[in-house]
Amino acid sequence: MKILVVNAGSSSLKYRLFDMDRGTVLAKGNCERIGIDGIITHTVTGSKEPYKATPVFPNHRTAIEYVLRLLTDKKFGCLGSVKEIAAVGHRFAHGGERLRASAELKEEEIAYLESIVPINPLHGPPAISGLKACREVMPDIPHVGVFDTSYYSDLPDYAYIYPIPYELYEKYRVRRYGFHGTSHRFVAGKAQELLGNKDAKIITCHLGNGSSITATVNGKAIDTSMGFTPQDGVPMGTRSGGIDPTVVTYLMKREQLTADGAEKLLNEKSGLLGVSGVSSDCRDIREAAAKGNLRAQLAMKLLAHNIKKIIGSYVAELNGVDALVFTAGIGENDRELRQEVCKDLDALGIAIDEEVNATCPRGEICELTAKGARARTFVIPTDEEYMIARDTLSIIQNRK
Repeated sequence: MKILVVNAGSSSLKYRLFDMDRGTVLAKGNCERIGIDGIITHTVTGSKEPYKATPVFPNHRTAIEYVLRLLTDKKFGCLGSVKEIAAVGHRFAHGGERLRASAELKEEEIAYLESIVPINPLHGPPAISGLKACREVMPDIPHVGVFDTSYYSDLPDYAYIYPIPYELYEKYRVRRYGFHGTSHRFVAGKAQELLGNKDAKIITCHLGNGSSITATVNGKAIDTSMGFTPQDGVPMGTRSGGIDPTVVTYLMKREQLTADGAEKLLNEKSGLLGVSGVSSDCRDIREAAAKGNLRAQLAMKLLAHNIKKIIGSYVAELNGVDALVFTAGIGENDRELRQEVCKDLDALGIAIDEEVNATCPRGEICELTAKGARARTFVIPTDEEYMIARDTLSIIQNRK
């Protein structure tokens, strides 16, 4: 059975086609600069060269139509017909409080997703546009939504309620939602398999341009660092992460910022970029730090310090830890950061073998655990698209 997975951004549409019977990827690609001009990169598994072109994509519908033509093209495709696609799985960052698990998206669900755009203004509209475009082009097959927030739907109330007047939660649904749940669910599941323990206490660190840390026990998330929005938690590429809320109002007064201006400052000009003054990319900051740039050095120390604090708090919350997992672009590839984070955590049972960490092959599961450490530490590459495909398959197989 073939499942197409779609992840639509404001000007992009990433896709991956799975053969779920074999558990393999048949093709993948990315349409970029939608609404501007257009670029597509498309690769069929086993082909030597990716297909690249610059077609015009006025909207998401034209992009998905182009993708389907490529997938069925005799030279660049891998399908005899679009009818071979059994369903489409769509990645959604936010499912609100109602969509607490992956679900087939019909009119009622789409209306609800549109209703929560005010609490998901950045990711909601493009994901909905991508969904609608796919439904128009492929109206006769089921479309399934997989929500990053759903992994946190069972958080205890004391973990998701903010200490503000309770009626504001009731009125506006202001609470901790959590994000990157599909990634955390995947790598926590892999860690359970590696430990041979379904009841394991696991801390997963999804570290990339956006970063979050999640505590999981018995396969369920009990806390996470991102909150009402993906702004909370550790410092990120351009996002501040968690700060004293009075800093916001203070700067609004001193800098004469509007609410939109303050949001832009904290979302687009802060984090590693704001501290280093170099870049939002850890690779650039590492390079500058190695050349003696003190602010770049400070940015990386700040990041490691904040990750370590959250790990420590989750060990306390879990009353111990069986495994620590690093994943995503920075987590999988920045060896120095992993070493800095795990340094002096031996009192918590966490210690890594520095030589193994330094030679850990990229793109593979790697165990970093030092001899004698009580908790095991892993690098596990994430695969959100596979999780979306798996959920989509499960839903259509149990469809009434």
